[in-house]
Amino acid sequence: MSKDKVLGSKQYKLSELDLKDLSSDPFTQFDRWFSEVLKSDEKFPNAMVLSTADSDGIPSSRIVLLKGYDESGYSFYTNCNSKKGREIASNPHVSLCFWWSLLEMQVRIDGKVELLSEKITDEYFKTRPRESQIGAWISDQSEVLDNRESLEKKFNDFEKKKKGEEISRPSFWNGYKVAPTLFEFWQGRDNRLHDRFRYLLIDSKKWKIDRLYP
Repeated sequence: MSKDKVLGSKQYKLSELDLKDLSSDPFTQFDRWFSEVLKSDEKFPNAMVLSTADSDGIPSSRIVLLKGYDESGYSFYTNCNSKKGREIASNPHVSLCFWWSLLEMQVRIDGKVELLSEKITDEYFKTRPRESQIGAWISDQSEVLDNRESLEKKFNDFEKKKKGEEISRPSFWNGYKVAPTLFEFWQGRDNRLHDRFRYLLIDSKKWKIDRLYP
């Protein structure tokens, strides 16, 4: 039995995308779509798949949260000692993917990662809930954990130690920005004849737009 038979075949009928509808600037086009998504009932509109690869080219992916964007790139925060942090350090080329199921839209962004300034990262860290700040300190992210109880004990011990004190950002927790070199906007259509448009960076400010086969 085919996977389509098992999972069911879905038709995409909500919208369409044409060249005349696109902005010449991919950041503007993303902003249009993201504004639309924020008005929808998507539960996690800023959730994105971050794909990295190690120095041998072996890939890995996970969900992270978009925390800001502008015409210089798309930002997120994480532990630098984590698997993704180590992979970014050895290979800064990454890919992002947003999937907004309720609107049948997908955006893929390829680019190169840069570290955000300590000032920006410190300012963001201060806005995090205190419990999340503690979590950043006590989690040896991506390392083997013997049991849940030892993690909770580390949390409680740190919480008691820092009671009444402001919690500063750990030096191993940083902000990252993906500077795009490619965007792809995908709109689901009937019969798998989806609309796909790619923006490819030609020079520092010029983008070439192509419609792609679905």
